[in-house]
Amino acid sequence: MRGLVIKNTGSWYSVLTEEGTVVESKIKGSFRLKGIRTTNPVAVGDRVVIEQNKEGTAFITEIEQRKNYIIRKSSNLSKQAHIIAANIDMAVLMVTVNYPATSATFIDRFLATAEAYNIPVVIVFNKTDRYDEDETEYLDALIRLYEGIGYSCLKISIFRNEGIGNLESLLKDKITLLSGHSGVGKSTLINRIIPGARLRTGEISEYHNKGMHTTTFSEMIPLPFGGYLIDTPGIKGFGTIEMEGAEVAHYFPEIFRYGKECRFSNCTHRHEPGCAVRKAVEDSYISESRYHSYLGILEDEGESKYREEY
Repeated sequence: MRGLVIKNTGSWYSVLTEEGTVVESKIKGSFRLKGIRTTNPVAVGDRVVIEQNKEGTAFITEIEQRKNYIIRKSSNLSKQAHIIAANIDMAVLMVTVNYPATSATFIDRFLATAEAYNIPVVIVFNKTDRYDEDETEYLDALIRLYEGIGYSCLKISIFRNEGIGNLESLLKDKITLLSGHSGVGKSTLINRIIPGARLRTGEISEYHNKGMHTTTFSEMIPLPFGGYLIDTPGIKGFGTIEMEGAEVAHYFPEIFRYGKECRFSNCTHRHEPGCAVRKAVEDSYISESRYHSYLGILEDEGESKYREEY
């Protein structure tokens, strides 16, 4: 029997079968031994084959080939990685410049990972009703930066119901991953656009200015206007994985573009003479923040790839 994984609560997976029923399923023991070094060999969005048993539950016996997935370094250092979601059409990265603050480094690491797996990203800037003049100016500068590179950006205020209709139009009939730090408003957004979702929302820690986790597992939620939204626990850090040094520049579109003009075809854009990328940074054609994010990924090594501060 074939189905779609719509929820992951740790050791159990909810599988929506082709017949329209939801079957609680586990991974068959032997399935875990195939060298998949992740915290979750099966992810929300996976299409799987299951074998039901007499109790009404099932074993997952096969994962069908994924068209894509998005992955990050796991904080569990005994494993290599954590697959956030699979078979997605688009990712929405929800960002706040304050309450809590999202760093440009975190944004860049998410974007680079999405580029690596050919997943389009829309950056959604929430809580525009709360920002002072300086914060609004910084938000607009970020939008100019990322739109200049080629990313779609959208400003919303869930509190004032501003920009929500535009976001719904982007989500319609797509399977979309919703990601971002805890506290940026993901659960509040879902409650607004999906009647009856009733997800718990949390307060921001006044001391740390960070969100507190309210979503504890990944779930694919049907949208009333067509499509699915994959809700995931808030991410504290975003360590990159499966990126080799020579490939990293490919995942920064503007660095890749200028890199074609470098003197050496294998230029790392760090110290080589005749580097067009460093010249573009000096001339402000490439932002310093993006260049430093690129260097940070190059410097990721082994188990240190998990960066909670990002």
